[in-house]
Amino acid sequence: MRPKAFSVAVISLFVTGAAFATFLYEGEWGSLGTVNGRFNRPKGVDVAANGNVYVADTYNHRIQFFTATGSFLGKWGDQGGDPGQFRYPEGIALAPNGNVYVADTQNYRVQYFTPTGSFLGAWGSRGSGNGEFDRAHGLCVAPNGNVYVVESQNYRVQYFTAAGSYLGQWGSRGRGQGQFNAPQDGEVSPSGDRVYVVDQLNNRIQYFTPTGSYLWLWGGPGTGNGEFDYPRSIAIMSNGTVFVADYLNHRLQYFTANGSFLGKWGSEGAGRGEFNKPEGVAVSNSPPRVYVGDTMNHRIQYFRGTVAVVPSSLGRIKALFE
Repeated sequence: MRPKAFSVAVISLFVTGAAFATFLYEGEWGSLGTVNGRFNRPKGVDVAANGNVYVADTYNHRIQFFTATGSFLGKWGDQGGDPGQFRYPEGIALAPNGNVYVADTQNYRVQYFTPTGSFLGAWGSRGSGNGEFDRAHGLCVAPNGNVYVVESQNYRVQYFTAAGSYLGQWGSRGRGQGQFNAPQDGEVSPSGDRVYVVDQLNNRIQYFTPTGSYLWLWGGPGTGNGEFDYPRSIAIMSNGTVFVADYLNHRLQYFTANGSFLGKWGSEGAGRGEFNKPEGVAVSNSPPRVYVGDTMNHRIQYFRGTVAVVPSSLGRIKALFE
């Protein structure tokens, strides 16, 4: 008699070895407000090597930082144009040496700080020339310290040394390979050999060499697996898994390094594991956690990855049998 199939696995893992089967709600912090630990539309999120979580508290014009589980540690900034002040900061990124880079969006500049908020430097002004910005929404730091800045209204990526010396750029407005429409965020792969860019109004992710040569893309408009509705932010774990905050679909999706769909979670709402227009995502590797800037719920939620081990000889598991 033929064995009876009792469970068809919803497992379609495109990588071998350790892979994330799903992500489970672990905790959250924050609500609407201005006191320590509260937010007004938090957007950018990043995680330091020691596990501390940094948040661009955009409409409070400040940066706050916390322990890995949300205990308040400190803050800096207020509204203005002086060094250490902000106007609607959106992107935040931690450098390998611990310094904190902030896309000070409506001051049209990048500022950087020590891990506790002491001002170190800034560069940029409004414009379209080299080293100038128009709505710098996102930024990321490569393993070698170079800083990549994603400009929504200049439709490009510029990159700089750690101290802000201009190195190069790529991109223009359009739908072709290497072109953008209101790009929002970027992330460098753990090995430093790829730069991923969230191409928001084209509803796709593109990735490039560190100097901007086009490599590949994935996505398209929609609600299906691997489709997006205004993606806003991206983060990459050390194993290469790519996470995307899918803004108007109110969810997170995750992929292999080359864009093959692995999984998703979330729906519109204010409950645990639900989102209202998430605009930020960041990851820690040990333990494997995903932090989400749940922007219109004015909070940070975090999720723990559960690991499925797929023997390299199997590749893809399709069904389990009695």
